[in-house]
Amino acid sequence: MSKLCLMRRFHHGFRVDDGFTLVELLIVILIIGVLAAIAIPSFLDQKGKADDATAKELARAASEAAETYETEHSGNYSGMTVKGLHELDHSLQTTEGGNNAYLKIAEEFESGKGYVVTSVAPTSNDSFTITRTGNGEFQRTCTGSASSGGCRTGVW
Repeated sequence: MSKLCLMRRFHHGFRVDDGFTLVELLIVILIIGVLAAIAIPSFLDQKGKADDATAKELARAASEAAETYETEHSGNYSGMTVKGLHELDHSLQTTEGGNNAYLKIAEEFESGKGYVVTSVAPTSNDSFTITRTGNGEFQRTCTGSASSGGCRTGVW
């Protein structure tokens, strides 16, 4: 067989007007729909967990700022506020709004011998609290929906 004959045979095997049938297109669209139905809820759950993790990290950073506050105030947490912690650590988000976790509460506990800091996650509104008691013990508690990723048991 000559080269020209092979080229003709190859060329005639594929017509210009060939394409996908309606059934093939519908099957592809159905498969894409099923994959999207599986992936989208999983993605949204992961976003909630990420927002809760951001709020947990903010509470931890506020706890460190509270320790700095105590060092600068003669070993006492008296007078500690959200604004005061923000002045020590400007990276602490202290205003609600947008897609950021924010520090809601920063106050003394047990007559200035301990403190309480609470941050709030942006989408789930879960709150994460670190309490330092007067004897130096830490408690990490949370409040929020049971379906969210970061606060299922009330502690973290």
